[in-house]
Amino acid sequence: MGLWQMKGRGADSGRSGKQRHMQSKAGTVEQYLASLPEDRREAIEAVRKVVLKNMPVGVEEMMQYGMIGYVIPHSIYPNGYHCDPKQPLPFAGLASQKNHMSLYLFGIYMDSESSAWLVKSASEAGKKLDMGKSCIRFKKLDSLPLDLIAKAVKRHSVKEFIKLYESNLKR
Repeated sequence: MGLWQMKGRGADSGRSGKQRHMQSKAGTVEQYLASLPEDRREAIEAVRKVVLKNMPVGVEEMMQYGMIGYVIPHSIYPNGYHCDPKQPLPFAGLASQKNHMSLYLFGIYMDSESSAWLVKSASEAGKKLDMGKSCIRFKKLDSLPLDLIAKAVKRHSVKEFIKLYESNLKR
C-alpha cells in the first residue's frame, strides 16, 4: 500500500481495514487534553512538551485525524498529504488510544536507518519499545525514553522530511 495512511487501512489498522484507534471529536489540542483521564493527560502532556521543544522549525501543532498532529503546513508543502491533499503533511502524531497511548513518528517509519537507530538506542538505554509500523505504543510515561524521543523528533529537518516523504511516494 505504500506510505502510512492514518484513516481506513492505516499502519495501526486491523486486517479488515477498520480503525482500531479512538478518534477524538475535539476541535483543539486544549479540548483534546481536557477530555483525557488525568493519568493519560499527564503522560500525553509530558510527551507533547518534548515534541514541541524539539520539533523542527516549520512544523505546526494542530488536531488532525482525531489526535494531536504535528504537520508541515500547506504554506511550506502545498501538495499536502497524498491520501487527502486538503490536509497538511503529517510529521508526527500523539494520541490516547483505547488500550495505550501512541506516538507516531513518520520520519522514523519512512527511514529504515532511523528506525534501526531508534530501536538500538532504546535498547542501549535499557528500554524495549513497543513499536507498530509507524508508532510507539506506551501505557506509562516511564516506558518511554524521553531524551531519545527528543532526538528522534529532531532527527529530520522539514526539508529532509519532505525529501524522504517524496522518495517514499515514488516507490
